[in-house]
Amino acid sequence: MSAFMKGTLLLVVATFMGECVEFIANMVLAKELGEHGLGLYMQILPTIFLIIMLASFEMPVSISKFIAEKDARYHQSMLQHVIKLTIIFTSVLLAAVTIILPYISTFDTYHPLLRWLVILLIPMISFSSIARGYFMGKQQMSKIASTQLVRKLVQLGLLVFLFQLFEFQTDTAILIAFCTFVGSEFVIVLYLIHTFFIQYHELKRRPREALPNQEVRKSLMAVSIPTTGLRIFHSLTHAVQPFIIKMALVHAGVSEQAATEQFGMLTGVAMTIGFFPAFIGHSLLIMLIPTVSKAYAIGDFNRLQRLLQQVLKGTALYGIPAMLVCYFFAEPLTSMFFESSVASGYLQILWPYFLLHFFVIPMQAYLIGLGLMKDAFYHTVWSSIIQFTIMYVLGSLRDFQMEGVLIGLNTGALLLTLMHYITICKKIGISHFSLKKLAEENH
Repeated sequence: MSAFMKGTLLLVVATFMGECVEFIANMVLAKELGEHGLGLYMQILPTIFLIIMLASFEMPVSISKFIAEKDARYHQSMLQHVIKLTIIFTSVLLAAVTIILPYISTFDTYHPLLRWLVILLIPMISFSSIARGYFMGKQQMSKIASTQLVRKLVQLGLLVFLFQLFEFQTDTAILIAFCTFVGSEFVIVLYLIHTFFIQYHELKRRPREALPNQEVRKSLMAVSIPTTGLRIFHSLTHAVQPFIIKMALVHAGVSEQAATEQFGMLTGVAMTIGFFPAFIGHSLLIMLIPTVSKAYAIGDFNRLQRLLQQVLKGTALYGIPAMLVCYFFAEPLTSMFFESSVASGYLQILWPYFLLHFFVIPMQAYLIGLGLMKDAFYHTVWSSIIQFTIMYVLGSLRDFQMEGVLIGLNTGALLLTLMHYITICKKIGISHFSLKKLAEENH
């Protein structure tokens, strides 16, 4: 079995266990927060993830790509420059967020301490990103897999312990839920940084060559800036999405509270269930970025072609059966959260959205490995514009309401998948229809 398959299987197994734990954690949250509280929790989550993403600055992606492409003798020098760059970047971001966060009105309806939790996360995410990127580039997937699983286990343990021991009002309960997330992340950060510095000191004892700071910065920024731009736009769309959906539903005659509850059902229940199998895609993404980067750097287009075929077949093998289960067993699955036919209906209508995103995740890794981050960004922008337009226009109609929103989500996913796929095929010189080399078809 190849190193790629071993690493992928290890990540899949660990991530599957982690997703099972997170699934249970979401059930605990649904039970403790209630429909309205879950809606509020899901509503603020994209904004917090946007700040977390800024803190990481996509360093895991750019560092893993650099490590995979460059000889080992350059790694220690590169990491020195990265650590210095991270200290400067984190200091600036901390100062900016501390000044700006009090003026973000989105947080006004939540507990005041929630802002401080977000600020606390910034240095934790920034410095752990260096370790994550290094381990990804070296394909030490056991460390990545174990940290993902342990973090979710710690979070679930804290959730169950705190909610069983105490009773909280809604705003305090939401704060406690985020405290468990921060606490579990802190445990993982300590492990990652400790393990990283052990390997960093080992690199000092090996033959090494220095790299100019400008070269390292240029290589990292060439990946981090467009990829961060993509993630920022993605996070912004997710942060804006709750308000667009609520505006559309209210315009269609739905009360504001009912709109919040429907959004909670959509993201907290239907999307939690529908995206559950995506852990396989995310495992592929982590393995594909360094693998594709290395193959493209040495010009091994045959490997790139075979790899794409394997990834698409593998995605279909798990994605199609998973969506069949979600469609035909939607009601018993959603009833584990709430006794509601509404959430089961959302899950059934959104099966194309989930299935297409299973393909999008590894294809995005392909685009990053091929150096096509700008293309990935443009694809996301155009598909999001069309998606939001359809969501608002149809969602505002009394005859459609939430069904119109779901049609918009499905349409956006279809456009994004097609644009990613066509661009990858063109870059590596294969047919869109047969996934074979164009030169072979001409003979």
